[in-house]
Amino acid sequence: MPSSPLSTWARNVTPSPTLSLTAKTKALIASGEDVCGFGAGEPDFDTPSFIKEACIQALQAGKTHYTPVAGIPELRAAIAEKYVRENRIRDITEENVVVCPGGKYACYLAILAVCSPGDEVIIPAPYWVSYPEMVKLAGATPKVIAADEPNGFKLTVETLNAAITPGKTRLLILNSPSNPTGAVYDRAELEKLMEVVVASGLYVLSDEIYEYFLYDTAVHYSPAAFSQATAAVTVTVSGFSKSYAMTGWRLGTLVAPRYIAKAVSNLQSQTTSNPTTFAQYGALATLQDREAARQAIDNMLHAFDQRRHILGEGLRAIDGIQCQRAQGAFYLFPNIASFGLTSNAFCERLLTSQKMAVVPGIAFGEDRCVRISYATDLNTIEIGLERLKAFCDHL
Repeated sequence: MPSSPLSTWARNVTPSPTLSLTAKTKALIASGEDVCGFGAGEPDFDTPSFIKEACIQALQAGKTHYTPVAGIPELRAAIAEKYVRENRIRDITEENVVVCPGGKYACYLAILAVCSPGDEVIIPAPYWVSYPEMVKLAGATPKVIAADEPNGFKLTVETLNAAITPGKTRLLILNSPSNPTGAVYDRAELEKLMEVVVASGLYVLSDEIYEYFLYDTAVHYSPAAFSQATAAVTVTVSGFSKSYAMTGWRLGTLVAPRYIAKAVSNLQSQTTSNPTTFAQYGALATLQDREAARQAIDNMLHAFDQRRHILGEGLRAIDGIQCQRAQGAFYLFPNIASFGLTSNAFCERLLTSQKMAVVPGIAFGEDRCVRISYATDLNTIEIGLERLKAFCDHL
């Protein structure tokens, strides 16, 4: 056996803690434990019927063979039209679009396409758990900087400027609406950040997977829409997983300048070939039947908003917990620092004593908080709040 049986990449990458927690929770439930699970990063709804029917029809029509690497032309064209119409990104055609096997893979390919070993990638914390690992797998270096809680967990121009290393910083990752905090950048905040990006010669990976899940007065903005200059340096990633409860379908989207989209397509051609053929026809239905798609999103959004209020008010009523109001996505990120425990210790003790599963904030780069998903039913939320209060009262 070789002296080191695993590669540098395999040794250095960290397994996804959110997926690990979900698996552990499901295993406890399967063994008969009464577990309240709040770790899921997916809607607790079924994929809408009109999407499944489009996939069934594609299967019955024999749509089971290879497609172009970047996705079927009609889907790419529909995605391009959506970004022009809804996101206001100009001059987008299907040549700017790549359909990938999952939004996660779209993020990874975007990083691979623009980053080389030795490059630095700025990642505001709290961050989605996979960003630093993707950067490391690309051979680049993640540079994590704090987006402080008093600023709504959002990156400021001052913090960004201080983090840039001339000649080394290559990419900034932005996620709005945010997983895990639910933060949403307004237009002025994004425009100021993009001014720094353009002036510093950086790229931006804009992860907009939660763009439809917005509450109160929050509005979603795509940085690529601001100007030709911002469009030239922005890779916009999204997908169908969250908006249409299609997590298992593994379909992500990437929109970028044509030379980047072409590079991503080339990388995909040597790693996965095309995304699943018949699944693409299900995704196409969301863009062709816009009324049914909007209704599906509105149904989820109404339920999520109700849960957001109940869970948020319940958390803020527990002594020792502070919790900001989320503007987007379906997570809350309460601060539990007053209890004097690390987020790992807090979560482990909560799961052991109360059979309630939440995700440690350290997985997202913030050890003072935990992530609680409200992609679950109201009964589970009410029971979970009772268990969490009982746990905190005894700390």
